[in-house]
Amino acid sequence: MFYIFLAICFSVTVSVLLKLAKRYQIDVYQAITWNYSAAILLTWIIFRPHLTHLQDAPVVTYASLGILLPALFLIIAASIKLTGIVRTDAAQRLSLFIPVLAAFTFFGEKPDAVKLVSLAIGFTALICLIPWKQKRSVRRRPTFSWVYLVIIFAGMGLIDVLLKQVARTKDIPFTTSLFIVFILAFAVAIIGMIYMIANKKMRFSWPHIVIGWILGIANFGNIFFFIKAHQALANRPASVFSTMDIGVIIAGTLIGLFVFGEKLSRLNLVGILLGLVAIVINAFPDFFDRLGHIF
Repeated sequence: MFYIFLAICFSVTVSVLLKLAKRYQIDVYQAITWNYSAAILLTWIIFRPHLTHLQDAPVVTYASLGILLPALFLIIAASIKLTGIVRTDAAQRLSLFIPVLAAFTFFGEKPDAVKLVSLAIGFTALICLIPWKQKRSVRRRPTFSWVYLVIIFAGMGLIDVLLKQVARTKDIPFTTSLFIVFILAFAVAIIGMIYMIANKKMRFSWPHIVIGWILGIANFGNIFFFIKAHQALANRPASVFSTMDIGVIIAGTLIGLFVFGEKLSRLNLVGILLGLVAIVINAFPDFFDRLGHIF
């Protein structure tokens, strides 16, 4: 659970940095692009990945992550513009259904009473934490805007499943896999940035490289410890998925409350309490399993 805790901390740090970026009018796309260069450098310095004996590498998984990671950032930005933050946030949170379903269908995890109860509580917490009420916008939303929400829902869930697949690859060290994925993501992002600069849709800014590196340190920590958690809890992928998602939401909600002055409804507070209960159950499954046999 310590790896999950660290992954949650870094994930929330990424969210805070992106929120501050919006406040200070930072070009998020440029920051995201350069963040992958920092992740590449950190992976190389810390782990010295070996780029040999890659004949059994999951090429499709690497390529999918390399495209999805930067592309989904753009889709999320477009979704916020067209459908609003609330609906976009809800799509990201509810994407938890996909990796949890994959844990029981593709990764061989066997459901038991404790897992099912914790998941039920966790999903209820997610629903309670979603800010359902939203001020009406004067501008009419395009009829096709719901497509962005569907893509975010499917894309976020698929990324979690693909990262789990990377963690399960035994023939290649996961640090080498991370290095390759970061290189592919950076290549895709830099091609997009060059295209937009060439077409005068973006103006290159040197400070964004430094901003991107700061974001990259947090993003690297998030993905690294998320995969480490899956390796440490290889037989409990559903617990990793649910605890990670619930923990990020609770931490992000509390930071929004105390740091950014965002308001919480009573339903949101209930969601935080239920989320904490779900995390405790996931952290000590054996204890609750014995408790269930007693009663």
